[in-house]
Amino acid sequence: MKKTISIDTPLAELTLRKYEKPKDLSKRELVRKICLSMGLLQPGDSRDVVVDVLMVVLESDEELSSAQVEKLTIKNREKHKLKMLGIAPSNVRRQLLRLRDLFIVEKVRNNYRIKEKSNLLSLFEENIEKYYLNSIMSRVKEYLKEANKSF
Repeated sequence: MKKTISIDTPLAELTLRKYEKPKDLSKRELVRKICLSMGLLQPGDSRDVVVDVLMVVLESDEELSSAQVEKLTIKNREKHKLKMLGIAPSNVRRQLLRLRDLFIVEKVRNNYRIKEKSNLLSLFEENIEKYYLNSIMSRVKEYLKEANKSF
C-alpha cells in the first residue's frame, strides 16, 4: 500500500527580524536593513539585487516600467561598485513581484511605484501590521486553541 505524503503549503508567511537601531547608515545600507528586517533578504546573502530594486523605486518621483527599473538598478549597482548579480530582466521582475506581495510596490498600467505614493511606515502599519500579521496571528491562535482541546 502506497502512502501519500501531503505537502504543507502556507497560505501566508511573514519574516520579521530585529536589528540594532538605525544610525549613520548610507541610503543603500538603510534599504538593505529594511529588506533584511522584512524578510526580503537573508542574512549573509550576496544576491541582494532586491535592495537596489527597492532603492530605485523609492528614489523615483515617477512610475517606472520594469525595463527602467532594470536600467536604474544596474546604474545603482555600478555606482556602489557591486557585482552584477541578479540583474537579469526576469529576476528584476521577480523582485518587483516580491515587493508587491509585501504591499510596498504596486503596479499601475504596467509601471511600478511605491504603493499609493505613500511612505514606508504607513504602508507597513496599514498593510502588514494590521492586516497581514493580524491574520497570521489569529490563525496560529486557532491552532493553539485546538491543541488546548486535544491535549
